[in-house]
Amino acid sequence: MTVKLGLRENWKQFTFLVLINALVGGMVGLERSILPDIAQEDFAIAAKTAILSFIVVFGISKAITNYYSGMLANRHGRKKLLVTGWVFGLPVPLVLMFAGSWNWIILANILLGINQGLTWSSTVVMKIDLVGKRHRGLAMGINESAGYLAVGAVAFLTSWIAADFGLRPYPFYLGLIFVIFGLTGSLFLVRDTMQHVKIENEISKVASLQNIFQDTTWRNRTLSAITQAGMVNNLNDGMVWGLLPLLLKAKGFSIIQIGQIVAIYPMVWGLFQLATGKLADLWNKKDLMVLGMSIQGAAIISLIWAFSFNAFVFLSIALGLGTALVYPTFLAAIADHTQPQQRAPSIGVFRLLRDLGYAVGALLTGSTADWFGLTNAIGVTGSLTIISAIVILVRMKS
Repeated sequence: MTVKLGLRENWKQFTFLVLINALVGGMVGLERSILPDIAQEDFAIAAKTAILSFIVVFGISKAITNYYSGMLANRHGRKKLLVTGWVFGLPVPLVLMFAGSWNWIILANILLGINQGLTWSSTVVMKIDLVGKRHRGLAMGINESAGYLAVGAVAFLTSWIAADFGLRPYPFYLGLIFVIFGLTGSLFLVRDTMQHVKIENEISKVASLQNIFQDTTWRNRTLSAITQAGMVNNLNDGMVWGLLPLLLKAKGFSIIQIGQIVAIYPMVWGLFQLATGKLADLWNKKDLMVLGMSIQGAAIISLIWAFSFNAFVFLSIALGLGTALVYPTFLAAIADHTQPQQRAPSIGVFRLLRDLGYAVGALLTGSTADWFGLTNAIGVTGSLTIISAIVILVRMKS
């Protein structure tokens, strides 16, 4: 079979990977709207830092797995990592259903982090491999759109199921469906993309990085600016994941209303990436990232003064739009500035730092909320996001 680069030339494999990544996103959506409530109702955990501990371990395990998946992708192939990620995901819904202590929830999130690191990283890199340089932003927009639309949809479904049937076990039956279809689809429908990498490597004119870790994290001005923004983006996402449901509950919203507001943000984030991913192919990526991080920061700070359902819906839409502007652009920009053989390791380093943002955000915002209150934690997070936009503006080359 002749191997060619391009979205049209590889549409079948690309479509399979989009569907797989929707299942990957669904696994995160299982927890998105109800796990903080489970911490309070089932395990009587009151401290915000303790409640957000599940995000800390998720972020650390996912970040470390991202790094090693990037290192191992060229050695063992993308497909093996994808299948392995689903194997780690198999126990997650069962543990969440029947956990008798919070420690079991922590274990489930360690496994979920490994599942996400291997599966999401693999689908990202494989799509970039397939489409070549011309449609890289669009590919990432479609990939991230599928994943985060699933996050939002499943977050709403679990809150709806929980409202009618209780917090556990029924919402997590969805997870069993996701892992079964994800594993079988990865085994029987997905082909590896290493041959596509070899073809692109022969025509690439991008200079090799001297040290992939150092260049991606701090030495290369463009790559390091993108990486710090990725970390701050997931820092604020970790805050929204862990504290927004608690803020809404404190302001008197019902579990159904909380589920709706919490779901809107990732669904807008997912839906708009279909457009913003293509914009990343056409517009200046630096401008898109500065604009997106600024919108995020302003929306987060505005949460402090919101009280009505409509106000929170508007801010969730704004936050989703801001995140949609940056998320596919991050990955497309990293790929633009790395040589094809170094792409997977560099993306792995980026995703290591980006997803450590979950852990940093949970620790920072959780401890700030415990000591100084929820609103101060939200204000700190929004301010850091705006500072990150300024760093991109100053440090990144256009």
